[in-house]
Amino acid sequence: MKTRRRPYAQQRPQDLGGGVWSVPVPIPGNPLGYTLVYAIESPQGPVLVDAGWNHPEAWEALSGGLAALGIDVSTVSGVVVTHFHPDHAGLAGQVREASGGWIAMHENDAALVRLMLEFAAGEHDAFQSDMLRRAGADPGEVRQAIGNRPAPPAMPDRELRHGDLVDLPGRKLRAVHTPGHTPGHICLHLEDADRLFTGDHVLPDITPHVGIYPYDRDDVDPLGDFLESLDRVRALGPLDALPAHEWIFPDVAARAAEIRHHHEEKLVRLRALMVQRPEPLTIWEVAAMMTWNRPWEDLSPMLRGMAAGEAAAHLRTLEARGQVRRLLGVDPVRFQALDS
Repeated sequence: MKTRRRPYAQQRPQDLGGGVWSVPVPIPGNPLGYTLVYAIESPQGPVLVDAGWNHPEAWEALSGGLAALGIDVSTVSGVVVTHFHPDHAGLAGQVREASGGWIAMHENDAALVRLMLEFAAGEHDAFQSDMLRRAGADPGEVRQAIGNRPAPPAMPDRELRHGDLVDLPGRKLRAVHTPGHTPGHICLHLEDADRLFTGDHVLPDITPHVGIYPYDRDDVDPLGDFLESLDRVRALGPLDALPAHEWIFPDVAARAAEIRHHHEEKLVRLRALMVQRPEPLTIWEVAAMMTWNRPWEDLSPMLRGMAAGEAAAHLRTLEARGQVRRLLGVDPVRFQALDS
């Protein structure tokens, strides 16, 4: 079954067959429009895949959408979130309060939620400000690029690892660790139905944000992890994909291959641009050179900050491959292309 993306106002809860339903949940003020929350039938009560943004409109859409499908939110036995972002995990705590069900999340994202809960708002602003400065943003952009931090999601009751089966009696729903968009992102393979809930990892038209935070970390490689994760999904074969945004589509392996090719081309283009600019470049300068969905000059300071995160992730992968080098002992941090 394939459904094209439509505005949220045209979305409706759907019975997808095989004991699986979808409920569109709005993301107020976000161009993505909505999150597709899925419910899977279970004798202990349905299990949700993701929950949506923590907002009254979203709660009304989730609870009302489930009710339209004959599901009372109080009967939900658990919520497994694909990753900790607020449009996926935001309402999980409220579902738990209404139903007494559990929340499950990959252990890597659970560790981040724990850190967020310990991080005061003032510390968050200072962290962002210093990160932007070290990337080469000017003081005016630093002030404007610092955004409000969404409230952290609820701590999960259960932590998952790659290969774990979710508590779903009578079905086989297996966690597939797919880091990149977040360190603990998971897809969920419904093995008895050849379906894959892909979260944000594989979407039919757009690609997820893959950034590195703070920008100048040299101990992780999120884009490298993402590319390997795409290979992991490709190995599962041509499963039907049930993503968290846009629309349901067939053959997730083919789409994963397309996304991998897109990023490999992007890496080649970035290195070529840096070869043409032999002087060491800041992360901010590199981000300004790259191609985005609109010209750099038209990006808001907050969007420039996200673009810098993606630029940093691409630089880190090129560094890991020995194609660029990071200059040591300079502030802001700078990178330079190496001879091929």
